[in-house]
Amino acid sequence: MFNVGDYVVCPGHGVGQILEIEQRDLGGKIDTFYCIRLVTNGLKVMIPTSNKEGLRGLADDQLVKEVFNLLANHNIHVDNSTWNRRYREYMTKIKTGSLMEIADVLRALFLLKASKNLSFGERKMLDQCKELIVKEIAISSGNKEDQISSEIDSCFIARNE
Repeated sequence: MFNVGDYVVCPGHGVGQILEIEQRDLGGKIDTFYCIRLVTNGLKVMIPTSNKEGLRGLADDQLVKEVFNLLANHNIHVDNSTWNRRYREYMTKIKTGSLMEIADVLRALFLLKASKNLSFGERKMLDQCKELIVKEIAISSGNKEDQISSEIDSCFIARNE
């Protein structure tokens, strides 16, 4: 259970802060919801407290290290299938809300970008993945977003030198 003021990750939306926990009557059944304001756009969402797969806490230091290790490992096969097939596969990973899955998509898109032009949707997805990772790591570590963004970029710049 999370508390008011806690930062949580909403799969598909990113980091948000719990503003309140309230009960609502839905067709005669009382349910309890987390009311969350998303950091990226200020949007308010309500997630049932009973939804165990819906929210997770912020990444700890160990997970952040694993993310950067994954981003730095470029010995992978880059998917060269059609852009719309890749897009569907990547969206499925992003919607899990898993920081490692999102980092995997970011790495794949960065590496693909080095060898060919990305579609408009893939460029947007690359930016979205990077933003999700940067926001979560910045909030969980207390570091500035531009510092985290530079660290992510350095995982790929080193490859090209």
